[in-house]
Amino acid sequence: MVLLIVIVLLINGCLKSGKEQALKSYNHSVGELVGESEAQVSHPLFAALAGASSKTPLQVETQINPLIHEAESQAARAKGLSVPGEMGSAQGDLLLTMDLRSEGVAKVAEKVRTALGSQSKQASTEVAGDMENFLASDVIYSQRVAPLIEQTLAAAGIHEQTLTTSNFLPNIGWLEPATVMARLTGGKASGSSTSGAIAPGTHGHAITGTSVGASTLQPAPTVNHVTGGANPTFTVMVENGGSNPETNVKVEVTVTSGGKQIKGSHVINKTEPGSTVPVDIPVEGVTLNVASSVTAYVQPVPGEVDIENNKGTYDVVFE
Repeated sequence: MVLLIVIVLLINGCLKSGKEQALKSYNHSVGELVGESEAQVSHPLFAALAGASSKTPLQVETQINPLIHEAESQAARAKGLSVPGEMGSAQGDLLLTMDLRSEGVAKVAEKVRTALGSQSKQASTEVAGDMENFLASDVIYSQRVAPLIEQTLAAAGIHEQTLTTSNFLPNIGWLEPATVMARLTGGKASGSSTSGAIAPGTHGHAITGTSVGASTLQPAPTVNHVTGGANPTFTVMVENGGSNPETNVKVEVTVTSGGKQIKGSHVINKTEPGSTVPVDIPVEGVTLNVASSVTAYVQPVPGEVDIENNKGTYDVVFE
């Protein structure tokens, strides 16, 4: 009898250990896949688009077309993952995430030559629309895939696992047709600062911090808890890091939760080199007591080269 009990305990221990290992392995595989999605598809895609004005349409197409196959390959790999039964819901949302990215890359590649040609305005509008695929994939991953994996791991008593974040769309400026056209053609962006030739010297802004009331938001993956209700006012700190004054600088805040987006914006009349301007942006009707993704974004100005610091991303629970 004692021997039988020992055997049963050993079998149960092995089964539990195997289950935990399968869950950990799935989390690792998902993290690896979405990491490659950013590094091998998103980064080269948006680098090619941002530098399109200095290349021929054919050169840009040559850069982007191989990314279609890479995105399709990654979507196929997602379908081939070994999925523990407990991760079924997370897997379904992961497949949707990867399919949206693959479809978005193919659509952008199809329209980029036209966007760089004589019909740039119409095609840029279509490209901006296709960028919604990437935004949707980021929302589904951050609001569904990652939380479901975390919940499943926690239910199995696994708490010391790293959850990979994923942002395929580098900034929400790519959702604006005028900004897309300006970045592709090197022309003037909507809400930009000049009406003629770009002044010599450096241009650009950076977001140095975002707060709601007395709460300074910490960047993702930290989860910020903010009290004050459903109509918060965000204070965004915008620094002019260039050597030129800029005018009509648009700053936006987007709150995304449950597939719903709420936006607020404000235009700064003028910023001076080296100065930091606090911008108050109210956003009404945010969802309470759920995880929300908050993005603060300052639109690029003509002549701005580095746009990586134009955005701040935060995970927030409004209470």
